[in-house]
Amino acid sequence: MSGKLHSIILAIWLALVAPFTVNAQESAPDTTPGVTWQSLAPEQQGLLEKLKSDWDSLPPGKQQSLARGSERWLSMTPEQREKARGRFENWRELTDEQRARIRDRWQQFQDLPLDEQERIRRNFNKFRELSPERRQELRERWRQLSPEQRQQLRERFRNRPHPRQAPTPGR
Repeated sequence: MSGKLHSIILAIWLALVAPFTVNAQESAPDTTPGVTWQSLAPEQQGLLEKLKSDWDSLPPGKQQSLARGSERWLSMTPEQREKARGRFENWRELTDEQRARIRDRWQQFQDLPLDEQERIRRNFNKFRELSPERRQELRERWRQLSPEQRQQLRERFRNRPHPRQAPTPGR
């Protein structure tokens, strides 16, 4: 199995967990400015109505996160909202241990250089373009690997040279 397959699998995993990492760093000191209730658009206030009475006591980072999330929600199509609901339900069904493992892996991704993150995202998009049958085939091949084989793939992936980016026109 190629390092490219490993990249694709990692990218899939990251794309599935990214929306659920908002609270992953709650223990870090919060130095971000807060968001006043009055500064929220009426549509955002409607979405966040249940939090109105507690809004001022929320940590500033949580206020910003909720404000950004409500903006994002309002900009979604009905189909996108349905997918988001499904991802949230999947997240709620995970055990605390599974969530912690996902948060740890997300943090590992965040610690990667930006060019590496971008490469993983590109590979994920390539994976999404594959037929459902081909994606399932690749998933099955990954599941059939022993822990040692998976580790070898990870090491090969980490140590392989990265292709150079094409030069930007005009440079």
